[in-house]
Amino acid sequence: MRAIRFTLTLALLLALPVLAAAAIQTREIELKQGSTVLKGFIAWDDAFIERRPGVLVVHEWWGHNEHVRAQARRLAEAGYVGLALDLYGGGKVAAHPADAEKFMAEAVKDPAAIRARFDAALAVLKADSHVDATRVAALGYCFGGGVVLDMARAGHPDLDAVVTFHGVLATQTPARKGAIHARVLVLHGTDDPMATAADVEALRKELDAAGATYAIVTYPGAKHAFTNPKADSHGMAALSYNADADKRSWATMLGLLKDVWR
Repeated sequence: MRAIRFTLTLALLLALPVLAAAAIQTREIELKQGSTVLKGFIAWDDAFIERRPGVLVVHEWWGHNEHVRAQARRLAEAGYVGLALDLYGGGKVAAHPADAEKFMAEAVKDPAAIRARFDAALAVLKADSHVDATRVAALGYCFGGGVVLDMARAGHPDLDAVVTFHGVLATQTPARKGAIHARVLVLHGTDDPMATAADVEALRKELDAAGATYAIVTYPGAKHAFTNPKADSHGMAALSYNADADKRSWATMLGLLKDVWR
């Protein structure tokens, strides 16, 4: 009996360093699209031996800041591999709304460049040794929400799901019937002046006409940027953090991913 106990104790002690080492890991990356250098931030949980689904995260109009990187970490904590990408190039981050508006306006002038940068980051994510390249989704916030929604509208072949948090909903290129393959989840604050009730209704009609599988979830009283704890610091009445909407929308998103990849 003593020998058995000793063997079990030794086995547990040998396992301890492995257990202790399991943790959220992160890595800074750089990639190029044409002549533009793009920043990236990837996060994963090294407790998982098997490959995990990968999720791209597209930033708000502020750029590749701590908010988008935090979402990549949260995804890793939930068992996925998150990659926060940089659609502006050079990791640009705006501190003032005027700069953010300028960065976003410059980016949207060239939808082809946005798609190319998105796909460049997607290729890095799919090639990562921790990722199951057959299971990929994209999340977007504000500007980024509009980007991932447009990827779904265009019928992006690699995306199983897209989720937009307080995103831009209007478009000049609505989805054609049958074009949307990804599951679509729209998480929206009812008091968001940057995406009005009319915008929500127009999107609903568009998705219905396209035959998309989708859900639109609204949070009463939530404004634009309701997931960003620093939203109120920018002095814009349209922006406000809402802890309840942040928590509930994240849980809803995780529920969708679990259902898509069950």
